[in-house]
Amino acid sequence: MLAIRDLLERHCSRQTIAILLTHGKMVAGKALEVCGHLNLDAETRTLVLEAAYLHDIGVCRTAAADIGCTGTEPYIRHGVIGREILETEGLPLHALICERHTGVGLTVADIVSQKLPLPHRDMTPHSLAERIICYSDLFFSKTPERLEYEKPVEKVRQGLARYGADKVAIFDGWCGEFAA
Repeated sequence: MLAIRDLLERHCSRQTIAILLTHGKMVAGKALEVCGHLNLDAETRTLVLEAAYLHDIGVCRTAAADIGCTGTEPYIRHGVIGREILETEGLPLHALICERHTGVGLTVADIVSQKLPLPHRDMTPHSLAERIICYSDLFFSKTPERLEYEKPVEKVRQGLARYGADKVAIFDGWCGEFAA
């Protein structure tokens, strides 16, 4: 398994590392439940576990002072930044998970219609590991006082509803596929 802490230390502040490790632990727990439910192989479980801890590494370059990030980039770019970091680290599969984990994924239409400062390319989860991390991440916040609180399904649905019924439908499909 990767030396996750070492990798985080190369890119993030101490405060951010502490938050990412706790958030990652929560996402990993949920994601590994899904892996168990689906009876996935050891290789996929390892990728999912590692990605649970690394999917938000890009926050280190964003302006998000509440989680110890003193970068200059808008927070919405953390997935793209994370992809760049993890590709540089030689982790292409983890990198794609990073880029594709925002919400239930971002389409080119989402990026254009919302005028997001992102490349105009599809950033929706394609692989099973990408979908599992995307799904599991929806249940947890990086807000320090709520790190270990799992949102109920209905609260996740309400949050996604702001972005359209299609986003809720994707999540509902994942609930059917992934929930035990």
